[in-house]
Amino acid sequence: MARLTKCEVTAKIAEIGLLPTFYEGNVETVKKIVAACAEGGAKVVEFTNRGALAYHVFSELVKWCDKEFPDVILGAGTIIEPSAASLYINCGANFIVGPLFNPEVAKTCNRYKVVYVPGCSTPYEISMAEEMGADIIKIFPADVLGPQFIKDVLGPCPWSRLMPSGGVDATKESISSWIKAGAVAVNMGSNLIVKDFVKAGDFEAIKKRVESCIQWVREARGTPLFLGVEHFAIYPTEKTDANAIADWYAEKFGFTKKEGQTSIMLSGVGSGKIEVMKSPEKGVQGHVAVYVSNFEAACNYLKEKGVKLEEPTVKARVKAVYLKEKDPAGNKVHLIYRP
Repeated sequence: MARLTKCEVTAKIAEIGLLPTFYEGNVETVKKIVAACAEGGAKVVEFTNRGALAYHVFSELVKWCDKEFPDVILGAGTIIEPSAASLYINCGANFIVGPLFNPEVAKTCNRYKVVYVPGCSTPYEISMAEEMGADIIKIFPADVLGPQFIKDVLGPCPWSRLMPSGGVDATKESISSWIKAGAVAVNMGSNLIVKDFVKAGDFEAIKKRVESCIQWVREARGTPLFLGVEHFAIYPTEKTDANAIADWYAEKFGFTKKEGQTSIMLSGVGSGKIEVMKSPEKGVQGHVAVYVSNFEAACNYLKEKGVKLEEPTVKARVKAVYLKEKDPAGNKVHLIYRP
């Protein structure tokens, strides 16, 4: 059964702006593709029902993701009948995508409170699908209809949330044209998850392609480079160690503690975190982590302003870099990007 609500799934698709879709029969290869998508920033992924016993592969993928990538939302695509929708929902699909609109599939999804993204190519189909509870409509085939179709539909129907599929290229020009036309997201298959990359085992190339496409979505939307404060860090003193500081915040406010190698992270149900560093640093009481939408662009922006940066730290699920200068209060500052 789905573990997330319809609102949570549709909000995440809209937030990211990119929904990768693919089919692969080998379970281990599927895991690597999903990992590449997730590490590139696409935390919602569509697995298509296009092979014999594809639902077995999907079931294994769901179990693996629950352990390795619990923040990834998996759904099933190429669903054209209610029995297939029910099968995949019971395998753990959080959303169902189809190349066409089938009212019976909509009923099945509504019964389980699961997101249904049907394929439509006319304003009438879009309206009928929305009446049956579809919050996001897949515009298919997008290469035939073009970005102008979305713009024209949104004129009289600004409430519609339309996502092109089939014909969206992995280029800044193509993605920008769809997003600027009003698309809520883009649904990309072989132009994103390139078969030659999969065959060569070059999953790093897929990750970089996913990351680039998400950056182009953000640029088209006009997303700011600097999004806000991701966390604030406190450094221990000679009189108070890190555990005492972390325990104080956990006891007073009920925050959850997660211990790492160099620090203890405290968080609640809302946004924003407190990091307690394990080791003191002379002359430093704290540091501020500024969350950015595009790591490389943010670094270049600061460099152009004459701000000097330390050597960046780049890992699979995070990128960070400290400014060489402190803020006026003596706090260190670093940028942080999480796909």
